[in-house]
Amino acid sequence: MKSFSESYKAAGVDVTAGYKSVELMKQHVARTKIDGVVSGIGGFGGLFAPNVSGMTEPVLVSGTDGVGTNQTCFSYG
Repeated sequence: MKSFSESYKAAGVDVTAGYKSVELMKQHVARTKIDGVVSGIGGFGGLFAPNVSGMTEPVLVSGTDGVGTNQTCFSYG
């Protein structure tokens, strides 16, 4: 993938290098997959459905952005 975003480039962000780094680490990250993993690597978040008694279909959503990692656990339904 190639990024054509001039604003990111002007700010010193190499989006294309980011895409490349994700591709390079995919096979290593895949080795850590366990039961409950709902999504793959990429984007700004991951989904995990833990086996938590007393909750209805809980999903752990974890995202990483420019200011750090945010983790939230919630139950919906």
